Amino acid sequence: MDTPVFLAVMAAAALHAGWNALLKIGLDRFLTASLIQIGAGLLALAALPLVAMPSAAAWPWIVLSALLHIGYNSFLARAYQHGDLGQAYPISRGSSPLIVALLSVLLLHDSLSAGQLAGLLILVAGIWLMALRGGHSGRLENALLFNALMTALFIAGYTLADAAGARANRDALSYSLWLFAVNGVVMACVIAFQRGPRVFRQLGAYWRSGLAGGLMSMAAYSIVIWAMTQAPVALVSALRESSVVFALLVGWLFLKESLPVMRLLACAVIVLGVVLMKLA
Repeated sequence: MDTPVFLAVMAAAALHAGWNALLKIGLDRFLTASLIQIGAGLLALAALPLVAMPSAAAWPWIVLSALLHIGYNSFLARAYQHGDLGQAYPISRGSSPLIVALLSVLLLHDSLSAGQLAGLLILVAGIWLMALRGGHSGRLENALLFNALMTALFIAGYTLADAAGARANRDALSYSLWLFAVNGVVMACVIAFQRGPRVFRQLGAYWRSGLAGGLMSMAAYSIVIWAMTQAPVALVSALRESSVVFALLVGWLFLKESLPVMRLLACAVIVLGVVLMKLA
C-alpha cells in the first residue's frame, strides 16, 4: 500500500469515528444510523450532476450493497439491545476484516504477504481485546455475540460488493456518490415502512446532525471505496477499523469518557498492527 493511500485510509478512519460519535444524539441507534444515511443520500443527490452515470456492470453491486446495509443496521441495532456499545461495536467492526481477508483472496484474487497478514491479525486481536474489556458486565452475552457477528458478516458483504463495484465501474467517485444516493432512498423507505411516515417529523429536529454525520460518513467511505481500487481490499478494510482508536480519543476529549488501562493497551496493540501492515 502506497503512503498516500495509507494516509487517506487513516483519515477515513478518523472521519468514521467522528460520525459514530453522533450515535449519542438522543435517538435510538437504528434511527440515528438511518438519519445519517439519509443525510448522506441527500448530499450525494445534490452532487450527482458532477459525476458520470455508473456503468451497467456497477449497478448490481450498488443494489446489493444498499440491501446489505439494511441488514447491517438491523443487526447492529439488535446487538446494542443485548450489550454495551463498547462491546458490540468493536466485535462487529473487528471481526469483519478476517471475513474480508478470506473472501477477497477467493473472490477478488487479492493477495497478502505474511507480514501484512500478521499485521492484520494483530490489529484484529487489539480490537477484540477492546471488546472484551469494553462492557460493564465483563463478559459476552450469547445474543450480543450472535448479533455482532452477523453485523460483521454484513459489513464484509457490503465491503466486498463495493470493492467489486468500484473496480468494475473504473470511477470510484461516481460509484460512491450513486451508492450513497441509492442507499439514502432505500433507508428512507425502510424506516417509513417500519415506523410510519411520522418518523420523519421526529428526525427533522436532528437534521443538522444528520447532514453533518452524513457528510463525514460519505467522505470516509468514499475514501475507502477509492482505496480499495488502489490496494488489497483486506488491508483497506482492516486499516479502516482502526477507527476504534480514534473513537476512544473522541470519547475522551469531547464526551469526557474515561480511558481504562486495558483499553489503552488494546489501542497500543491496534497501532502495532497498523504499523506492521504499513511496513510489510
